[in-house]
Amino acid sequence: MLELEVYAAGVRDLNKILELDRQLETVAGLRYKVDRNHDVVYLEMESPSISFREIGGIFRRLDLHPRFVGAIPAELRPRSKTQPLSV
Repeated sequence: MLELEVYAAGVRDLNKILELDRQLETVAGLRYKVDRNHDVVYLEMESPSISFREIGGIFRRLDLHPRFVGAIPAELRPRSKTQPLSV
């Protein structure tokens, strides 16, 4: 189970919630809950069907500025062909 928490100021607006629902329903296996009191969206999925950058893009298209709370699961990070240097 992969979990992600997103703070997005302004998501409590009903029109934003409805549009967010339209955008997120297209992602297979994604479940979410909106905390309107705190402008937080809780996302969970069984397998990585979308990256955190794509999730951020959905929020930005709705004129919301997402801030990811906590650690982003490695499975949701884009794969890079380069490897970090170790010191």
